Amino acid sequence: MDSLPKPKDWSWPFWPVVPLYPYGRRRTLCREVVEGTIWTFEQVQGILYTVVPIRMTVVKLSAGGLLIYAPVAPTPECIRLVKEIVAKHGEVNYIILPTSSGLEHKVFVGPFARRFPQAQVFVAPHQWSFPINLPLSWLGFPSKGTKIIPENSSQLPFADDFDCAVLDINLGRGSFVEVALFHKRSHTLLLTDTILSVPEDPPAIVQLDPYPLLFHAKDSALESIDNNETNRRKGWQRISLFAIYFRPSELKMLEWGKMVRDAFKAPDRSPKAYFGFFPFEWQQNWKYSFDALRDEGRPFVAPILQTLILPQAPKQVLHWADKVATWDIQRIISCHFDSPIEASPEQFRRAFAFLEKQPSMGGNQSLPEKDLRFIKELEANLVRSGIAKPAKENL
Repeated sequence: MDSLPKPKDWSWPFWPVVPLYPYGRRRTLCREVVEGTIWTFEQVQGILYTVVPIRMTVVKLSAGGLLIYAPVAPTPECIRLVKEIVAKHGEVNYIILPTSSGLEHKVFVGPFARRFPQAQVFVAPHQWSFPINLPLSWLGFPSKGTKIIPENSSQLPFADDFDCAVLDINLGRGSFVEVALFHKRSHTLLLTDTILSVPEDPPAIVQLDPYPLLFHAKDSALESIDNNETNRRKGWQRISLFAIYFRPSELKMLEWGKMVRDAFKAPDRSPKAYFGFFPFEWQQNWKYSFDALRDEGRPFVAPILQTLILPQAPKQVLHWADKVATWDIQRIISCHFDSPIEASPEQFRRAFAFLEKQPSMGGNQSLPEKDLRFIKELEANLVRSGIAKPAKENL
């Protein structure tokens, strides 16, 4: 499904709604994960060149037609690739928004649904958004064709193909919702945010424009970095630490004076390079932090969820995880970082052991406390200000 580069086909004109890099020009890569059955569509997005994949999954239904899980930006290139699958396997019947809050997923659904008006749109319950709580109609969702995913998943019109489990946590000022869909025939679990796996090398979609990788591979503003495999890998691994920890322990922020002096001496002072400003430096042990995070590609729960969100309802989360772990999972497709993740039900369930006082199923594979420090300080500040609630005691 490769196509020649056509920049006009990468256009995403609604990027100002959620102004994330790469803004109005988004490439799409399509990959067949299960032959004739499951395809993933990847784009990138991020802030300050901290770019990670965002992923849509397309599944062929047993009765014909397609289900779309978590749409990405419907650029001309993306829609052309989808229509190649439609031509062989039938129309898009269902479009799923599997989360309740994130505008970075929600903003694509309405425009995507307009390209396939015959499709029914199903959304996670208790929709809201931050920082602006926009009604779905304002985001282009079809008023008549949009339905809430019910608690009783047997009522879903695609229940013959999928098991469904909805995690719906009331956070007081909003909700966190994760809709897990399990494609029974291929033993594939579809998730949005709860499970991640970090690859050692940068994903192919990130390498289409290597500039963000090379930017983060630099050790200082004074360095001119070569575009080679080693530097792209180095940049990706540092991006992963940024994206997951926000401020990893091995990152030192520079003093303002040094940052300005270095900017004047930088070999690249273009707007693309932020006029030479490079506000941080990595300590020597940063690679050990990445290796601990990756842990040979094991699936894990993102620290922001481990610290701020899931501890709000540990019993509810573990009940949901127990239900999902009864399915015969062989692979997980998540919306970010690596995918597919080869994983068993036991490996999925083990990722939530941090919510247990006495972790079962092989123990709790915890992340380094020093790298979690910034997120835990953020949690404490949010609790003190009344924005967040204290975590409930582990079970």
